[in-house]
Amino acid sequence: MPGKQSTACSVRRGGIMLDEELCQAQTEFMKLPALLIWSAFLASSPIAPAAETQTPDPALYGPYPANYKEIVTDWLQTQLIDPSSARIEWKGEPKPADLGKSFTVNARNRFGTYTGKQEHGALIRNGEVVKGIGFGY
Repeated sequence: MPGKQSTACSVRRGGIMLDEELCQAQTEFMKLPALLIWSAFLASSPIAPAAETQTPDPALYGPYPANYKEIVTDWLQTQLIDPSSARIEWKGEPKPADLGKSFTVNARNRFGTYTGKQEHGALIRNGEVVKGIGFGY
């Protein structure tokens, strides 16, 4: 119909009024690159297979130290604001190369109040903690 504008596809581009067929053609044309880009993104995304849990090789990592509680407690003395207030609960025996949360600590913070039980873990190498897990820094 002459003089009637379609609200769906009539747009003004650069001062020129595009008719509905041209506008739809441009819309379809713009969908193709978007579809190609999306397809390329999905194709390049790694699809991870289900994680397989493997037991660490004790020959590679060595045995967990028998005095791990003493090593971790000494290390916590250097990490906590008020180490004398620390209440440590151990969650079973650790395993070689295990970075899981193996103990909880409830200690006083800068304000003198207890923080509540916080889960932590520690990686020990050559008798000292080389990585702490669960600390905010």
